Formats: sequence, C-alpha cells, structure tokens
Amino acid sequence: MSQPTVPTPAADVPTSTGATPTPGAAGASVRRIAGLALPALVVLAAEPLYVLVDTAVLGHLGAVPLAALAVGGPVMTMVVWIGTVTAYGTTGRAARRFGYGDRAAAVAEGVQSSWLALAAGLLLAVAMQFAAGPLARTVAGGESPEVADGAALWLRIAAIGAPGLLLAAAGNGWMRGVQDTRRPLYFVLGPNLLSAALCPLLVYPAGLGLVGSAIANAVAQTLSGLLFAGALVAERVPLAPLPRVIGNQLVLSRDLLIRGFAFQASFLSATTVAARFGVAAVGAHQIALQLWFFTALLLDALAIAAQSLVGAALGAGDAVSARQIARRVALFGGLCGVGFAVIIGAGAGVVPSWFSADPQVREQALVAWPWFAGMQPLAGVVFALDGVLIGAGDIRYLRNLTVLSAFGAFLPAIWLTFAFDLGLGGIWAGLTLFVVARLVGLLLRMRSGRWLVLGAIR
Repeated sequence: MSQPTVPTPAADVPTSTGATPTPGAAGASVRRIAGLALPALVVLAAEPLYVLVDTAVLGHLGAVPLAALAVGGPVMTMVVWIGTVTAYGTTGRAARRFGYGDRAAAVAEGVQSSWLALAAGLLLAVAMQFAAGPLARTVAGGESPEVADGAALWLRIAAIGAPGLLLAAAGNGWMRGVQDTRRPLYFVLGPNLLSAALCPLLVYPAGLGLVGSAIANAVAQTLSGLLFAGALVAERVPLAPLPRVIGNQLVLSRDLLIRGFAFQASFLSATTVAARFGVAAVGAHQIALQLWFFTALLLDALAIAAQSLVGAALGAGDAVSARQIARRVALFGGLCGVGFAVIIGAGAGVVPSWFSADPQVREQALVAWPWFAGMQPLAGVVFALDGVLIGAGDIRYLRNLTVLSAFGAFLPAIWLTFAFDLGLGGIWAGLTLFVVARLVGLLLRMRSGRWLVLGAIR
C-alpha cells in the first residue's frame, strides 16, 4: 500500500493560511504518550471520585437520601456518557487539523462541538424537569415513593448542570486534539474540588440535604463548562455555528452512541443472567464488573493519548509515524494489562472481602477472578487500538466491530451460559470472548492499513 499523501483540510472547516504540517515522528515517544495519558487519567478520574464524595456525604443522612442518589445517579451517568461520546468524536477531527499545522481549524472543531454540546445540554436540562418524576419512579420500582420523590428532586436540580457538563466534554475533546493537557486538568479538577468542599457545607450546616448535593453537582458542572467556553473565546476564532460541520459531528456521535448501546446491552444482559444464578452470584458479578470498569477507565487514558497523537500524525500525512504510534500504544496497553493482571491475581484472596463479608459472595467472586485477571492484557491492547481508530476517524468500523462482537459472540455466549447453567464462570468466559473478538477485528484493521487512508483524507 502506498503512503497516504498530505491531506487538505475539509472544506466545511475554517482554515488558516500558510498551514504547515506538524511532524509526527516525535509524537511516538514514551514521554509524549505519558504526557498526554497521565493528565487525561486525572480528568477521567475526577468525576467518579466526586461521586464517591457525594455518596459518602449523603450516606450519613440515612438510607432514603442515599437510595435517592442511587436511583438518580445512573440517569446523570448517562449524560456523562453522552459527554464522553462528544469528546471522543471531537478529538480525532481536531487532532488531524492540528497535525496539518492549522490550529485555528482544530479549534474551530471545538467551536462547533461546543454548539452541539450546548444545544444537547439545554435540551436535557429542560426535558429532565418533566421526565425526572417518571424516570425516578421507574428506576425505584414504585416500592418507595419517598425514594422516588427524592431522586426526582435531585435529578431536576442536578440536570441544570447538563449544559456545562457537555460543554466541558467538548472542550476536553478539542484541547486533547491540539495536545493541550494542562488547562483541562485545571478546568475539571478545580470545579470538582470546589464542589466536593461545597457539598458537605450545603448538605449539613445549610440543612439542604439532598438538594444541597444536587446544587453542588450543578455548580461544578456549570463552572467547568464556563471555563472551557472562556478558553474558546480566548482563541479568537469565529464563533458562529456551522450547520454542515455540526452535521458531520452528529454522524460521528451517532456511530459512537450505537457502539455504546451495544456495550450497554451486553453488560445489562450479563447482569440479568448473573441474577438468575442467585444473590451471591450477582453480588460477586457486580464486584468484578465494577473493578473491570475501573481498570478500563485507567486504560482509557492511553486510548485518549492515541486519539490525539494518531490524529496529528495522519493530519500531517505521516503514515509511518501513525503506524509507529499505534504499535507503541498497543504495546504499552498490553504491558499495563499484564501489570493489572498480576495485581488482580495476587489480590484474589483479599480484594473481594473489601466489598462483601458474605463467604458465598467471595466464593463466587473467585469463579470470575481468573477470567477477570486473564483478560487484562488483551483488554489493554483493545482499548489502545480503539483510541488509534478513533484518532484516525475510523468510527464506522469500530461501531460495526463492536455490534458484531456483542451480538455475534458475547450475547450468544451469555444466553448459552443461562441455558446450560454454566454459572458465573460462563458469563466471564463470554466477556473474555467479547474482548478476543474485538481484538481480532482490530488487528485485522491495523494490518489492512485502511484506517491510515481514512485518517489522511478526513
């Protein structure tokens, strides 16, 4: 396959004159990858850590406020997920403009994604004022009106922060694209730390209880969004919305959302089947699954570095460096996965007891544990290569691969586990099969080189 030529920027994005492609070779250094991945890791961890603080604060008010947060929290988690999709869709496009040497065009991607984020956030904030009650009652199951009412109130107030949350996600996207890692760290961590301090003050001394928690949440999201919006204004680029660019970004978001729904359907099915094997099995599955999500969060920081570096290399028409970056991040992902596997394996007799004192739950966790540990090196490579393809703009292939792996491998394995009563081991074998199927598809795509061509022309 011939090396892709240096691309010209898409006609729907404003460009600067005299743009010079940015060399991509230096982008594959260990220091550069770590310099992008570590700040991204802090940003990724900020929201979950704040949720833990919020949970601890409300937990001391009693069972009802904590249950209300447990009901309302997953709904807002879906908003966070939409924000992640916005960020990932923006990073690759901005990185390719930046690699071409046109920072103004890269930032222009951020302007348009911010308009999209603001519109979606306002729509969610308004819709939640009407939908919070029915949603809370549905999730709560109708057995505790007090919990449902508290969750609905929390959701209505917390949803006011949705525009800020999505603006912050779009801001993270374009800043990662231009390899600006310092400001997102401050813009996300600062407001979350402020909110973590504000939450107990509003809940306890101010006597606002659950309402205080929601206010603190909305304040953090809004402040973070305003900081990212201010950074856009400071770039002195045109701020008018461009429907054609927004439309292109919607296509990327659509494919990432479909991919995300395939994940959600898979994990929901796994939990549903685990519940059929008894309380101890579903409890153990929850422990292992949440820890798996945590390791995925850590590995996702490496994927974000891959998005930025691969996008920049392909924007500069440097396919050689793009391949080099892909190999290196895949290697680092695998090595990180090996490290996680060793830690998880060594903690088999200890870690489950941190989450449950029930000996049956701990016994069931040991059934899932070998699969959980063993898949880590494979998952490390998969997450890294996911980032490579997102950076190259090869989103449609990722969507199709995930849907095919979920519905062609994972879900059949899960339901066969139920049919033949294979227990928790069967469920986690199915999850490992899901990872293997995606890995095979990603390696085939890497070998084909098609992703290099897509990244060079988009």
